[in-house]
Amino acid sequence: MRRGVRCGRPSLVLHMLRTDNPPSRAGFVVSKAIGNAVTRNRVKRQLRHLVADRLAATPFQLDVVVRALPHDGVLADDLNSAWTAAAERLAAS
Repeated sequence: MRRGVRCGRPSLVLHMLRTDNPPSRAGFVVSKAIGNAVTRNRVKRQLRHLVADRLAATPFQLDVVVRALPHDGVLADDLNSAWTAAAERLAAS
């Protein structure tokens, strides 16, 4: 998380690192501030589904960590925006 790029949005923070080791990996951090166990698991399932599509479409190998924040925003929109910004910053470097 320290070496890659970070991109924050109101409902999540995305950490992305370009790697040479396949396959791409994703990790999710959903704290108790989000809600009870049912709510946290629902958020993790939503994030897992959203990230799986993007990992397959990215032309290079990545390690990604998504940290959900307690916010009522739309996860899909925030993830799209953060993913695009972080991927562009990684491709430029």
